[in-house]
Amino acid sequence: MFSGLVSGKARIQRLEQEGKTIVLTVKTFPENLAGVKIGDSIAVNGCCLTVEAFSKDSFTVTMMPQTFAKTTFKNLQAGDQVNMERSVPVGGRFEGHIVSGHVDETVEVVDLKQNENALELRFFLPDRLKKQVVPQGSVAINGTSLTVMNTGDDWFSVGLIPHTQDETNLSGLQVGDQVNLETDVLGKYVEANLAAFLKNELDK
Repeated sequence: MFSGLVSGKARIQRLEQEGKTIVLTVKTFPENLAGVKIGDSIAVNGCCLTVEAFSKDSFTVTMMPQTFAKTTFKNLQAGDQVNMERSVPVGGRFEGHIVSGHVDETVEVVDLKQNENALELRFFLPDRLKKQVVPQGSVAINGTSLTVMNTGDDWFSVGLIPHTQDETNLSGLQVGDQVNLETDVLGKYVEANLAAFLKNELDK
């Protein structure tokens, strides 16, 4: 489980695809990997991945073809900046919101503007996720926990404070770029249970 608070800047060192196997090596600062072990979970751009090998300043993971195809990794290459977060330790301080590291869909940046010291970003919102994204609710964009500012018929917006702009890869986005979106897991459960309740009522 993650909180959506990106803990360190990182870059793709190597991205190799051989047949159906995709191996990703990420380079970061040594302090971001303190105490890391084989089998640990690390979120990279919001995707929960398992450490298979590591050095003092890098770690290697293997992605399933479905993960590669369903996320923005298919568009990335060596040298690109990614957001990284270690999993939340049991008993550790929890901030942000509950992030599972399971990307729902990639969505496109449709507008952006500077509002004094904040950067406001607007993203396309697919029909199937509309009930899971509400104003003042939480979403994870490339693994970063953000508060939804507003929503429209087919879009939602978020704002980036200067710290978030400095610590994540979101400030470099342009209109047309794709990001990994994960909606709030609590919203998923509410929607699923409400749908089941209404179906049972109609079946009576």
